[in-house]
Amino acid sequence: MATSGAQDQLEKNAGYYQSLLVAQHDPKLVESISTDLNRTFPDNVQFQKTSNPCLQKALCNVLRAYGHHNPTVGYCQGMNFIAGFLLIITKDEEKSFWLMDALLGKILPDYYSPAMLGLKTDQEVLGELVKVKSPRVWKTMMDHNVMWTLVVSRWFICLYIDILPVETVLRIWDCLFYEGSKILYRVALTLIHHHRVLIQQAQSLQDVCQVFKQITHGPFVEECHTFMQKIFTEPGSISIATLTKLRAACRARIIAQEAN
Repeated sequence: MATSGAQDQLEKNAGYYQSLLVAQHDPKLVESISTDLNRTFPDNVQFQKTSNPCLQKALCNVLRAYGHHNPTVGYCQGMNFIAGFLLIITKDEEKSFWLMDALLGKILPDYYSPAMLGLKTDQEVLGELVKVKSPRVWKTMMDHNVMWTLVVSRWFICLYIDILPVETVLRIWDCLFYEGSKILYRVALTLIHHHRVLIQQAQSLQDVCQVFKQITHGPFVEECHTFMQKIFTEPGSISIATLTKLRAACRARIIAQEAN
């Protein structure tokens, strides 16, 4: 709450969250959110209807409030996991709302906008970083014509929730709020670099997809403290200047492709 600026926003905007809850909501927004409620952490006891309190109601409130607060974004799949994860951690609707606003508004702009330009850009940037840091993996991906979006889009859109073990995700999120989106690359590059031999052995597009599912499980990601140390050493340095340059180039390329 402190490092993200969410606490500051909560204090400056007393009563704002409650006003969003009683506002008139777009029926399409309400319907989209309702469809995804049962799909959010179905195995977590706190989201089951028999639980008291059941976090589904709070999840619905946070998502509706955010959709009304930021109509440009509204609601898209993936946001339910983010809001749900924040509720599990904070047990507080208003705090979850402001943390979500910090994530989607400041830390990850354009990730969840209708065009998802930020998300598409970062996936392409990951490809460029792999090309430099693990060239043989990059060649394997090119040989089998695998688009990065096919294998890493859920990593980025869910911010590793439901991809990696929850203890590991909590530590990644600490870094995400403290250091910004650069951490998402560090995690992806570490997973790819650590399993590079396995990826290079793939004989087809299906093999590559299977390996990418496989590498998010097992002792390497379960030992969260060791894993967090690895993400700051295995990928080597990733400067902000490099990322800024790559993002600008990839973003321009995506806009040009979509214009055609």
